[in-house]
Amino acid sequence: MRETPEIVYFQCPECDDITVHDVLKGKMGKATLDATLKCQDCGRVCSTVVEIPRIISVKIVVSEGRNSESTTIDLESDDLLVVGDEFLLDDGRRVRINALELNDGRRVKKAQAPDINTIWSILFDVLNVKVSINDVQKTYARYVRSEPDDEFYVGQTLSFRDMDCLIHSIKIKERMIRRGTAEARDIVRIYGKLRKKSYPVLEFDSDEFEFDENDLEQEE
Repeated sequence: MRETPEIVYFQCPECDDITVHDVLKGKMGKATLDATLKCQDCGRVCSTVVEIPRIISVKIVVSEGRNSESTTIDLESDDLLVVGDEFLLDDGRRVRINALELNDGRRVKKAQAPDINTIWSILFDVLNVKVSINDVQKTYARYVRSEPDDEFYVGQTLSFRDMDCLIHSIKIKERMIRRGTAEARDIVRIYGKLRKKSYPVLEFDSDEFEFDENDLEQEE
């Protein structure tokens, strides 16, 4: 018999949504859990019978640059997946969910495992964080290879093969920050001021690092 879980996903009447519930006490049956639950969002306590989740296999497409591969992962039937979630595959690779395709073909931001036909994801082990370096008359495009939880901060010096720069602002998904830190997973682009450069300066011809002056006009 399976052990009593510490948490379960359950439809909370107060929140009118599927939320995480703490299992205050419970008794496992053959296919159910007779439990007292407390919603982590609103604090509502209720006694109910919860079906024990079954294991289901779901298709997942993993993309890395222009290459993609299709495989399957095992999920519990009560798992709730959300676009932006990160998790490890069986082989240890970290991925991030880009889209969830339902059995009827619609794409949504949140869904429970049984309703999902395909999980669309990207490999998220190492990121190329974009850096724009300004030298008054010219802007150079570079990138920093980072793990998703690496932190960058305003005032930090970044060193490249041909130049150093001082970070003066960081554009994250929601806004531009001009003080403090940000994790690589949240960064859209880092902006820096040139401190020193060597010769020759390396030239990179890539649209991926196209400079957008409008980014700098956003308020913090």
